[in-house]
Amino acid sequence: MLRTHTCGEIRQEHIGQKVTLTGWADGIRNHGALIFIDLRDRYGITQITFDPKHNTKDIITLVNTIGSEWVLKIQGLVKARSQATINKKISTGEIEIQAADIEILNTSKILPFELSDDKASSVNEALRLRYRFLDLRRPKLQQMLMTKDNFITAIRSYFHENGFTEVQTPILANSSPEGARDFLVPSRLYPGKFYALPQAPQQFKQLLMVGGLDKYFQIAPCFRDEDPRMDRHYGEFYQLDMEMSFVNQEDIFMVMDPLMKTLTAQFSSKKISNLLPSGRFVRLSWKEAMERYGSDKPDLRFELPITKLDDLVRGCGFSVFENALEKGGVVHALKIDGGAKFSRKEIDEFLELAKKQGAKGLAYMTKDDGLNAVFSKFVSKEKMEEMAAKLGMKDGDIAFFAADDWRKVCSILGAVRNEAAQRLNLKHNNKAAWLWVVDFPMYDYSEIEAGKIDFAHNPFSMPQGGLKALKEDKPLDILAWQYDLVLNGFEVSSGAIRNHSPEIMYEAFRIAGYSREQVDNKFGAMIKAFSYGAPPHGGNAPGIDRILMILND
Repeated sequence: MLRTHTCGEIRQEHIGQKVTLTGWADGIRNHGALIFIDLRDRYGITQITFDPKHNTKDIITLVNTIGSEWVLKIQGLVKARSQATINKKISTGEIEIQAADIEILNTSKILPFELSDDKASSVNEALRLRYRFLDLRRPKLQQMLMTKDNFITAIRSYFHENGFTEVQTPILANSSPEGARDFLVPSRLYPGKFYALPQAPQQFKQLLMVGGLDKYFQIAPCFRDEDPRMDRHYGEFYQLDMEMSFVNQEDIFMVMDPLMKTLTAQFSSKKISNLLPSGRFVRLSWKEAMERYGSDKPDLRFELPITKLDDLVRGCGFSVFENALEKGGVVHALKIDGGAKFSRKEIDEFLELAKKQGAKGLAYMTKDDGLNAVFSKFVSKEKMEEMAAKLGMKDGDIAFFAADDWRKVCSILGAVRNEAAQRLNLKHNNKAAWLWVVDFPMYDYSEIEAGKIDFAHNPFSMPQGGLKALKEDKPLDILAWQYDLVLNGFEVSSGAIRNHSPEIMYEAFRIAGYSREQVDNKFGAMIKAFSYGAPPHGGNAPGIDRILMILND
């Protein structure tokens, strides 16, 4: 090794020892007779002292040529700092190195931006990404990389302790319908044909269950050609992929709840705010989450529930409500404590937000020295008081009303709820609100072809009620054994109990418009495997980057 110690490990017990350190010149301070260099590596910073009393003229001359981020090798003697010069901000702040010799290992051009966390954070992101190799020298970025390493290590330890086997599944694969566009790789051996990079190891892990592995996990790379956004990288990400045989939904939750509680405690300062008395995570059906919070990934750090008012407002005299109900729609309302203080400009901004969700308008009512509403000339005072009582309105509150078809009303008030919480500072960063959303619909109307039935979620999920439900129930009434794990308003995992029966799979795809031949053509390998004694199985796949993003703000 070129060094005897790192720049973060020398302490008082090393005083009097000769050491060799290597690293980058983090800061240079020339005080005339004395020159100080803060030498940095990924472990910390150590102050190096050059003094004409102890160093030759040639060394002092050489030191005067050194610039920021030059790579140095320094030999010297560990000495105690004087009481007045102790730096309590760094772990090596009680000592310094009295340099005896110095070697320049490499020079550096003038930096495009300063690397200190406080200054680099305000630098244009495109510039930092262009010089990502420099950005990574920042302590904050180094810490993030180490945190991710420790995070993955903790996950691996947990699953190994619980009898899971880690398996690396193939990267070059066939295309699979996972909800996004594939990245394709041309085949050299078969011109004109392509491999697809896996959007997820979905089919491979199911084949492992058929193969009798019983408990599988993997830190899996996934590739999806979809647009980036705040909680999603472009192109690739890593997920914790897991699968178990001979299990039901409850068994998956029993494995995942303790893991996520441990990761929250170890890798954030957040406290889980909404555990059930049993210590388990809250569960909501998909329909309940949509109706109560306007989202299938609601943020439960705050309450702000949506209230159904269909029966109460029927016949109230306000045509907007009446027309929606006559067309089979709904009327829901969101009461916001203290929301009467919103200015007219802010209320208009809520209206614009609602319009982006498809609303034609957004009615509202305030309670502040009486009830005031945009519909007060159409609705009796007594009816308005009934509505306020149903919503639990107090002085200083506001309620927003939406009237339209069920799905649209949920989305409108969900967006308003989220924005109101942001404006009222209800999204406390010291809280971690975990939630399982369960009972997703198996089918929904296609977003591409009007009136066509399509899978609402994962096509490989087992329908609740099995083959009997597929044959006897209306498609839109069929629920699937599908579930999402939600943290602070972000979906961090999707999972399901899988369809392991060829007969059920054929029928499930038939309802979605696929012929038996099409199923065999696209999923022949799965059908073949399931024909040889496939066990019931299920799992999920939390996103590692996304969970870390939320836990670390």
